[in-house]
Amino acid sequence: MYKKTQQCLDRASLLTSESLEGARVIRAFSRQNEEIDEFKEAVDDISENSIAVGKISAILNPVAFMVMNLGIVAVIWFGGKRVDVGRLTQGELTAFTNYMTQILLALVVLANLIVIFTKAFASANRISEVFSLLPEENGTVCEIKDEKKAIIEFSSVSFAYAGAGDYSLRNISFSVMGGQMLGIIGGTGCGKSTLANLIPCFYRATEGAVNVFGVNVNDIDNEQLRRRIGIVPQKATLFTGTIRENMRWRKSDATDDEIISALKTAQAWDFVSNSPDGLDTVISQGGKNLSGGQKQRISIARALVGSPDIVILDDSTSALDYKTDLAFRRALSEDLPDTTVVMISQRTTSLKNADKIIVMDEGEAVGIGTHEELVRNCDVYNEIYRSQMNEKGGSTDA
Repeated sequence: MYKKTQQCLDRASLLTSESLEGARVIRAFSRQNEEIDEFKEAVDDISENSIAVGKISAILNPVAFMVMNLGIVAVIWFGGKRVDVGRLTQGELTAFTNYMTQILLALVVLANLIVIFTKAFASANRISEVFSLLPEENGTVCEIKDEKKAIIEFSSVSFAYAGAGDYSLRNISFSVMGGQMLGIIGGTGCGKSTLANLIPCFYRATEGAVNVFGVNVNDIDNEQLRRRIGIVPQKATLFTGTIRENMRWRKSDATDDEIISALKTAQAWDFVSNSPDGLDTVISQGGKNLSGGQKQRISIARALVGSPDIVILDDSTSALDYKTDLAFRRALSEDLPDTTVVMISQRTTSLKNADKIIVMDEGEAVGIGTHEELVRNCDVYNEIYRSQMNEKGGSTDA
């Protein structure tokens, strides 16, 4: 009963959180009444279970005290008869009555503890699920030497998620030299983000080896590895605070000049400099006071602070118009010529000038090469490119 009450409370909390975060979507689909009805149903479930639990709790104490008092009455009744016949003294009867009272009071407390522990077990089960998760594995190599060899190298890499029935990536092999740009393109769910997440060792390859800076990522200390990699996730995430505070996440001692340089490269300095507070502009929770494009550009700039050796852009320019996207790519190549860029994108125009492009299809690399080579030799890439050119009304010629 108590466990069910806790589950009902969880459901109501979840609905509250989703309704607050998705208020605009709810209004867009005119789902206000349905969401209100669903929330009322969840609250009614809490009310019904809480009342049932309250009734049980309300009965427990009176019953326990009634049993205690009946026990004391029985002790006095039968003890009084033995006192009359001389088989028991008055002092012994009084002591026995006191012991009986103390024991029964302890039993009442125990009954209340059972109620409390039953409620706690429902929460403890969920907490134990978190504690049962294995901690992130960590390597031991803390000093990474700057090798002249490939900065990123995949050797027959395959990967499968825990519990998945099939591989998400199969037999991927390629290498990227320092300062080069690697493009990754493909359909939804083909493994693009999974491939990129193997580089900072968010996942570990099931088969094969992923080498970064000439060392297997499994052997490198995670903190040391990620200090040299700037990562822009698919969903731009900003934190409450000023723009300056958000920009110092990758490099805590970054100067204003470094921050401004990164903002200029990410095409974000114009709107930041035009705001009254500049770098001290406060970002609300989740960046709700910024547009999608502004959040993406600040998220990109945050990853560029301090000129990292590798930058991973996971479809992070999707909210930018073509003009801003082009200006950003030009600035990136000019301002950070020694930085290796891994760019995931759905736009062939964004990857057209990449030194190497990997075309993903159902977890496999069906094509690796430059834009011109893939247009000639890779049917999947050629189809994506021509369809996008037709949508834009441009030429389909390579």
